[in-house]
Amino acid sequence: MSHPQHLTILTGASRGMGLAMAEQMLSPDRLLLCISRNTNDALEATAKRANAPLTQWSQDLADTAGAAKRLQVWLQAQAPKSLASATLINNAGVLTTIGPLESAPTDGLINALRVGLEAPMLLTAAFLRVTGEWVNTGWRGPRKVLNISSGLGRHAMAGQASYCAAKAGMDHFTRGSALDEAEKPFGAKLVSLAPGVIDTDMQTQLRAGDPAQFPALARFIGLKEQGQLSSPEQAAKQVLAWLDRPDFGAQPVADVRD
Repeated sequence: MSHPQHLTILTGASRGMGLAMAEQMLSPDRLLLCISRNTNDALEATAKRANAPLTQWSQDLADTAGAAKRLQVWLQAQAPKSLASATLINNAGVLTTIGPLESAPTDGLINALRVGLEAPMLLTAAFLRVTGEWVNTGWRGPRKVLNISSGLGRHAMAGQASYCAAKAGMDHFTRGSALDEAEKPFGAKLVSLAPGVIDTDMQTQLRAGDPAQFPALARFIGLKEQGQLSSPEQAAKQVLAWLDRPDFGAQPVADVRD
């Protein structure tokens, strides 16, 4: 009989910290499903060299119902007896046009909230629904949901009301779902984790903001100039270390810098 594998589902895996997490998790004993708007050919090649099972979906997470349904069907096709654990990492997020709420395009606001909040909620619901059915049949592998949040969900910033709102919502739905799962005999553990300030495309986008529309611009330029940004690889290592903590879930809203 083959050794049980760890199942991990990761959104936003094609670049930035998501790609770094995917690269660090590639292993023959992990079944990794990456969900992003675009797949990554280099990641595919790395997985093949490592003999690591990798599935990549090209999926627009703004199609929240479609993405959740696709995940549910896929999970229902898995054999829980072949799995040692099941983990969902909701990492994907997007910025709207930088500026006050009234200047943001309506479609940009809708997209930011769908990708940043609605998709994680629906994907988490699908994950908990199917893996909960596994538990009901006697499967006892640990189940974890790690939501990648932001300090901006806890400390508002001018110019990005939608991103702040999505991350604050992510924190609070994590708290609520963690309470739900705590009522169950073998409930899942959930954490909404702020990963620190990372040198990614999102930071580049923020530094390119119009100072008249984005009062915090100087702060973000300063973070880069003063070398205070983590690399995607460093941040991924910290986040994955948090996921492996024996007390994962004890603190449903957390920060890697705590």
